[in-house]
Amino acid sequence: MGIIFLFLFIGIPLLEIIVLIEVGDQIGLWSTIGLIILTAIIGTWMLRLQGLATLANAQKQLNQGAVPAQEIFDGICLLAAGALLLTPGFVTDSIGFGLLLPPVREILRNTVGRKIAARMQSAQAHQHSPGQPGTRSPFNHSNTWDNDNSVIDGDFQDVTESDRDQLK
Repeated sequence: MGIIFLFLFIGIPLLEIIVLIEVGDQIGLWSTIGLIILTAIIGTWMLRLQGLATLANAQKQLNQGAVPAQEIFDGICLLAAGALLLTPGFVTDSIGFGLLLPPVREILRNTVGRKIAARMQSAQAHQHSPGQPGTRSPFNHSNTWDNDNSVIDGDFQDVTESDRDQLK
């Protein structure tokens, strides 16, 4: 995990600097700056359109009583795309534009979905019968109160409509 963070915080900015220097050598300083600003503007415009469409789809799913899981994942991808597009550089812009493409998000969603399903199946396979120690499901915390002899002492006060004026 440490190697991943090292790459993210050192490797990507270093790669961005290298690419910016090379592009600047090829097309010039002002053209490079203009291109960076242009990609940010286009990316923000595309992000706004897709974000509104995703929000509308999520609202439609909620109105039908369904969980908008696909829309939530798309929203997370769009959030990451926005952050990448606003970061100056061509490498992050390329990744950000990739996340704006629905087919790329679908491939990513299917890949992540398969990994989550495999982990859930693995967790269920390692689960024993309910009475044995150490058999709590990671998704069901109902067993955390079993055999808990702790006593929690507390005070409360019943506040009715007529008592609210006295408390102010």
